[in-house]
Amino acid sequence: MPLVRYRKVVILGYRSVGKTSLAHQFVEGKFLERYDPTVENTYSKIVTLGKDEFHLHLVDTAGQVLVWGGDEYSILPYSFIIGVHGYVLVYSVTSLHSFQVIESLYQKLHEGHGKTRLPVVLVGNKADLSPNREVQAVEGKKLAESWGATFMESSARENQLTQGIFTKVIQEIARVENSYGQERRCHLM
Repeated sequence: MPLVRYRKVVILGYRSVGKTSLAHQFVEGKFLERYDPTVENTYSKIVTLGKDEFHLHLVDTAGQVLVWGGDEYSILPYSFIIGVHGYVLVYSVTSLHSFQVIESLYQKLHEGHGKTRLPVVLVGNKADLSPNREVQAVEGKKLAESWGATFMESSARENQLTQGIFTKVIQEIARVENSYGQERRCHLM
């Protein structure tokens, strides 16, 4: 019987970018046609990658919860940092503002963790709405590369790459954990 590893992943992004739709599509296999602003939801799913099983605990955050004192994302709650293994940062390809918010969000996460590398998957959601596109794929890819992160475009509505996003974040967590393990090796003499 394989060892089941627990992984907590926080989904962050501006309001109405499709965070809940991505999580719901991944866990339930259905697209939510009706939108109710999220306060905070959690989802759980067992994911098998090769011989390994992961208990993925997703925290779907509210886009508006992170706006305090008029300054968007001035403070990130510790619950978004402590005990979190990885992040899915979501923007809408139809909203330049949501893309700009993601950039400052990443900076706050980086400061909160104090690490140079974070396990992050940057997701440009709503790719099915390409005629209304405000953010080109090349811009998302360039931003993710500057962070050393993975970039994907998806459509929760069409279930495009939804499974792949959460598989990739598990792989990113392992990649970052392994790279830190190598840097911190201790040798006894």
